Amino acid sequence: MPASPESVVAPLAGVRVLSLALNLPGPAALMRCRAMGATCLKFEPPGGDPMARYNRDAYAALHEGVHVQTADLKTEAGLEQLHHALDRTQVLLTSFRPSALTKLGLGWQPLQARHPALSQVAIVGAPGERAEEPGHDLTYLAESGLVTGTELPPTLFADMGGALLASEAVLQAMLHARARPGTGVYLEVALNAAADWLALPRNWGLTRPTGAVGGANAGYRVYPCADGRVAVAALEPHFAARLCEAAGLGAQDMMAPATREALAAWLRTRTRAELDAVARERDVPLLTLEG
Repeated sequence: MPASPESVVAPLAGVRVLSLALNLPGPAALMRCRAMGATCLKFEPPGGDPMARYNRDAYAALHEGVHVQTADLKTEAGLEQLHHALDRTQVLLTSFRPSALTKLGLGWQPLQARHPALSQVAIVGAPGERAEEPGHDLTYLAESGLVTGTELPPTLFADMGGALLASEAVLQAMLHARARPGTGVYLEVALNAAADWLALPRNWGLTRPTGAVGGANAGYRVYPCADGRVAVAALEPHFAARLCEAAGLGAQDMMAPATREALAAWLRTRTRAELDAVARERDVPLLTLEG
């Protein structure tokens, strides 16, 4: 039997994470840390987090359960407020360029000297010497070959992927603390590396037009139907056989253009309700969508 949520041990229970990171990747990473049991605190500048201005709902969701304080880190009082909080913190999460942290006196070496047990997870756009380069989710995805045509990607893949890598880095930091008590570690998470990770299936050819999950396989495509669309994911042979049987096609070569054309012709004549029934009754992985 699967464990109930109440019986699962939260891996970050008892861990305090303090974030200075604004916009999306940092708050999303903090959101994941809180879900893993961490106590989460965030310091925002007097002007607040820009996310709160351009999408209040997103800001509210990202910061649920997070204790937010205002601190002007450009002042001595603000820095002392931060250092006082860091005395009781295991992991600091940042998303500033390295030069900005240095100007504030918050480079890794000064932090380590004052808070030797503190770990830092630094979210940057690109690793190493490129960490000073300006960029955003769109440029990182473009660099990784994940922007095709002129339409924007449907979500912020690099930011959200980077948030997952950052929360993973927090776990790594705590494993380090367990192995070497009293010492912290600096871990860098690059958003363009997150985009590169997400791009691997495309680089391998899986999601290119000639790939098995890029449209070449008739059982893994989005087709129009009579009153909308249908996402068909009948990739495995037994699923493909059930789909073809439902369409009255018999055994087919799923990589053949003729099979795609035959399935497309059949799907165009079926309503979403009919295709939903096929999914239930024949155990075929497909999902109908509005047009």
